[in-house]
Amino acid sequence: MAPKRRRADQGSPVPAPPPALRTAKLQPVVVFAHGAGAPSSSDWMVHWKKMVHDALDAVDVVTFDYPYMSGGKRRAPPKAEKLVDHHLGIVKDAAGKYQGHPLILMGKSMGSRVSCVVASSTDIDVSAVVCLGYPLKGVNGAVRDETLLQLKVPTMFVQGSKDALCPLDKLQSTRKKMTCKNELHVIDGGDHSFKVGKKYLESRGLNQHDLEMEAVKAISQFVQNSITPNCT
Repeated sequence: MAPKRRRADQGSPVPAPPPALRTAKLQPVVVFAHGAGAPSSSDWMVHWKKMVHDALDAVDVVTFDYPYMSGGKRRAPPKAEKLVDHHLGIVKDAAGKYQGHPLILMGKSMGSRVSCVVASSTDIDVSAVVCLGYPLKGVNGAVRDETLLQLKVPTMFVQGSKDALCPLDKLQSTRKKMTCKNELHVIDGGDHSFKVGKKYLESRGLNQHDLEMEAVKAISQFVQNSITPNCT
């Protein structure tokens, strides 16, 4: 009797699967804090949340409201230091939910300042901080750089060139004193919320959308450099 014909694939090596297009564990989780005057549901926050989520391929962008903003009543914010515990709790919850994913703290104005304080906590492992319109100048005009000088994690500033709360020359001086890696992206003509005047845009052949997308692209590159091993 003729021997049985062996199946063509019997004993042949199994081809390796194609490389993954992305490494899931490097998808960051972003905790995004609002500014002093508007909640996480504001148009500005929703707009930037979506842009950042898409650009970073984030597993999630977590937004929240500080207690003084909850309940629909608009009240004056307390000192930033009094918001740290609540903010830290949100961050710990996000880190616990998305274990293994790089943790990025991001904030708008006051929220960025509190994010910088939280980033220095020994209870969490933060990969990077992104400050959108950092309020470097206080109410009395004094430079508030103490929090920034204590940072140990990579930090990025996105600032409007016409932001009165953060003169670029003052920020440059502060950045030179910071011991952590830090970067700056300037939105030409932007105010504290990155809004650029119509005449300014027209005179330079610019548009708001492109300026914002350039900023988001810079944030994405910064975050990737911060979370990718051996990436310079």
